[in-house]
Order: sequence, then structure tokens, then C-alpha cells
Amino acid sequence: MSSTLQKSRGSELLEYAAARLVVASLSVGPRRWSERLARFYVNLLSRAIPRLRRIAEKNVRMALPELGEPEQQRIVEGSFHSIARILVALSRFPDLDDDNIDQWIRYDGFEHFEAAMKEGHGVLFATAHLGNWELSAFAHSILSGKPMHVVVRALDNPRIDALVTERRTMSGNRVIEKRDYARGILRALAHNEAVGVLVDQNSGLREGIFVEFFGIQACVATGFAKLAAHSKAPVIPGFALWSETEGRYILKFYPPIHVTGDAEADTRRLHAHLESLIRQYPDQWLWMHRRWKTRPPGEPPIY
Repeated sequence: MSSTLQKSRGSELLEYAAARLVVASLSVGPRRWSERLARFYVNLLSRAIPRLRRIAEKNVRMALPELGEPEQQRIVEGSFHSIARILVALSRFPDLDDDNIDQWIRYDGFEHFEAAMKEGHGVLFATAHLGNWELSAFAHSILSGKPMHVVVRALDNPRIDALVTERRTMSGNRVIEKRDYARGILRALAHNEAVGVLVDQNSGLREGIFVEFFGIQACVATGFAKLAAHSKAPVIPGFALWSETEGRYILKFYPPIHVTGDAEADTRRLHAHLESLIRQYPDQWLWMHRRWKTRPPGEPPIY
């Protein structure tokens, strides 16, 4: 066994041990205490991987230049705090059920989902790294009694990936791996089931087109729009958005987005809607993602 392979496996084990420690420590005690502890963990992560904060700050400056630096910094801090809330919820999934889920989240716009399901083509939830994307799918299965499918990319650490997958499926949901997403999505929709897809990630030139996103050219995959047109499944934007007033999330379902069959136009319309929502809740989006990594040919890299 090479020293490189041994180091890789050793790093995986250390990362997994750290992840287990975080999950275990956040799963006990009062929720407020866990949220403070989660913020401590996220601050440690920010210090250990400083590029995350640099990317977040750069993204906010590019996307929201009209805001002053204090407000931009508030948004960056809020984004890290949002991750902390996600960690707490994920850690407590084993304890969430019909009896206590309303302490964590409630619906707004559930009628859009009900109407869409009656069409018989399944439902495509267009979601993003906004609010608590882990809790939204988990809670929807409990609240509606209708488990759904979630499209995910496997994490680099297989042990942590197995841990997260176990949590994601505890409420009955099923995982569709991104490498087989088209076939898995169409199969689920054919059975009149719901599928959640994160649509805000950077795409490569081969799969994507460029759309205006916060006034910056962003490469976006058109596969989601093509699947929606092919399957005739209604596209419902859905997000678990944190309410400071209520001290819980609101699982907000918006009216379906009209799909024309023109993949480029539909993709632009979807991302215009997504941008408008991020502007409403900027401190709940994952700004540390290199969203504008892929550049039009000839443009210099941003990051």
C-alpha cells in the first residue's frame, strides 16, 4: 500500500470521526445550545478553510454591489449561520416525527403540490442551496405522508456520504445519484412521485448555457428543463426558509413555473425566479459555492 493511499484513507477516517463527533454533540441537549455549538463548529471550519469565506465575500460583492460593506458582511455571516442551523437539523433527524415536526417547520403553499399531484405526471421540485434544503425534503415526507426522491452528488468521503445518506432517507425518501439522474427522475415521475433537484449549481460548458444571474453570466445546465418538458411534470419551486419571528422554517411552495419546451428560455425563467428569492433571503443562500466558476470562452477565471 502506497503512503499516498494510506494518507488518503487516514484523512477519510479523521474526517469521518470529526463528522460523527459533530453530529453526536448536536443531537443532544436544548436546541438553542446546539445552535450555538453549531455556530462554533462552522466558525472553526471557516478558519480551517479560509477560502470558503473569501469565496463568499467575493460572490456577495459581485452579486450585490449596491450594498455597503457592513451589509455584505452581514449576509456572509448569515450564510455561515444558516449552515449551522442545517447541521443542527440534520443531527436531529432521528428524533423528528409527526409529533414534533411542527416545532421545526410548517407549510405555506401546500395547495400547489396537491394540485400538481392530481395531474398524474409527478412533481419536479426546483430547489436550491437556499434555506435548509436537507430539512425541506425530510420534513415533506413526514408532513405529507408522501416520500420523495432527492437528486444528490455523492460526497468525496464515502464514509461521510453514507452517514448523510442514512439521515436523508430516514423519513422514507429515496436518493437518486447524479450520475444516473435522468433515468431515475423519469422513473419516479412515471409513478406520479415527487423529485427534488438542486438547480443552482455551476455547470460545465458541455452541459450548460450562460444566463444572467445577478447580472453575471452563469453557466447553467438545461437538463432539468428538458426533463420537465419531456415528462410533463409540473415544476414547483420549493424552499425551507428560516423565520426568525417564528423560530422555525417555513416550507414554501410557489406556484408552478410554466414550461414551454424551449429549454433555454425555461432555464432562464427558472433562474430569474431563483434570483428574486435569493434577493429576498440573501443570508440564507450558500454564497461560499463557486457559482460563477465556469466562464464564457475567452473570459479570465473569477476564482
